[in-house]
Amino acid sequence: MARKAKDNAEASKDSDDTSGDELYIGIDFGTSKTAIVGSNGVREVIATVVGYPKDAIAAKFLQKSIVLGNDAVKNRLALNMYKPIEKGTIKNTDKDKEAGRELLKYAINLATKGKKYKKVMAVIGTPAQTDHVNKQALHEVCSNLVDAIMVVSEPFTIAYSIGSLNNAVVVDIGAGTTDLCRMHGSLPNETDELCNDLAGDYIDNQLMTLIPKRYKGAQITKTMCQEWKEKYGFMVKTDKPVSVEFPLEGKLNMMDITPEMQKACESIVPAIVECISKLVATYDPEFQEELKHNIIVGGGGSQIPNIDECIELNLKKIGGGKVKTVKDPIFAGADGALQLAMEMPADYWEQV
Repeated sequence: MARKAKDNAEASKDSDDTSGDELYIGIDFGTSKTAIVGSNGVREVIATVVGYPKDAIAAKFLQKSIVLGNDAVKNRLALNMYKPIEKGTIKNTDKDKEAGRELLKYAINLATKGKKYKKVMAVIGTPAQTDHVNKQALHEVCSNLVDAIMVVSEPFTIAYSIGSLNNAVVVDIGAGTTDLCRMHGSLPNETDELCNDLAGDYIDNQLMTLIPKRYKGAQITKTMCQEWKEKYGFMVKTDKPVSVEFPLEGKLNMMDITPEMQKACESIVPAIVECISKLVATYDPEFQEELKHNIIVGGGGSQIPNIDECIELNLKKIGGGKVKTVKDPIFAGADGALQLAMEMPADYWEQV
């Protein structure tokens, strides 16, 4: 299945400069980052943020009325920032919906590379258990941006990309949510999916709380904590202490935050194990053991060193289990969405 999609992508890439071609896009629309892949070979990742100049001086400096993605992060002090995705869904305000639309428009433009296509079809990954209202909001945001759109579960797209479609549990750790999906050889339903909001942002908030408890007067921001987590995060053990610089009452100091980092990163694991336990306990008893030994962790959070070992240690409470991480956590969800888009029958897209 994956090979077929790859071959199709290569063929499309060779002919993508021909006007009138169809373009398939896979998008992992995340709280922190958005990954985009296209059947023409495009692979991009951008920050899921939008900024508007704070005042006339900022507008003159930036020479833009709207700043998107990574550029918005770089210039955030001059901008009113909007993160349109919260806990995996688009916020229900006009400004956030506008920001979400601008981001998706930008993502689709990156995929098309400025070329005209006869049809553009997109599959977008959303958190597990996303309700009908939120899916409808996403459809509305994408109206007139593509010719057809399909919204599917993010952990399902990860499973699809790596071919783990039977007797497996996929754990997708994003910034806003951790999503789990139980695969059994057919499309998952609501009883196969679980979701909680203990994810990357939760780890950042834990660091924001733990560090000042140890170092009184510490001046830190959530952005700093996110950067430290992404650079130094770990579970179970680390080869060297984690030392970072931050002001203490205005004076810059190099401080050790090793125990705080470990505690913050491991804080999301008990909830993951609880969800895995529920999915195993409600599965066909003949296949429960196989399910426990086929747990796949993806998403940005899967990049934390030793996360597979940490989950396995906690799974001993329910009789053990085997955990592995995906090879490409940044693009696995988007790749699965693209493969799904390319392998859907043509008549299905006509119905959509």
